[in-house]
Amino acid sequence: MSEYSNLLSDLSENITKEDLDQLKSACKEDIPEDQSNAITTSSEWFSYLEKNEKLAHDNLSYIEHIFEISRRPDLLTRVIEYRTTVLKISEDEEIDTKLTRIPSAKKYKDIIRQPSEDEIIKLAPPPKKAV
Repeated sequence: MSEYSNLLSDLSENITKEDLDQLKSACKEDIPEDQSNAITTSSEWFSYLEKNEKLAHDNLSYIEHIFEISRRPDLLTRVIEYRTTVLKISEDEEIDTKLTRIPSAKKYKDIIRQPSEDEIIKLAPPPKKAV
């Protein structure tokens, strides 16, 4: 199985029926309603996007955009990891290659990383109540 197929399989495993409805809603401008209603699995959704040239092994910007507006940073992070490890496109190059419409997507990579001790904001203790 190719790395791309593995990516789609991994994404599909993490998309529930409710998620799929939200994702289809996010791309309603690109999928006619009758065809959207016929899509019942995430695999069918990916196939539709591929047939309509919205998705390919080296063109992931559309699903990155959909995952971002659908507030699925976990899925977006997986796509970014695929792009940087399999396609060998670094964060600096990704803006130049135009493989992504959302240069802000790289901000999600930090979501899965724990902050360092220096990055954690320390709050002052609450004021003592006057007696």
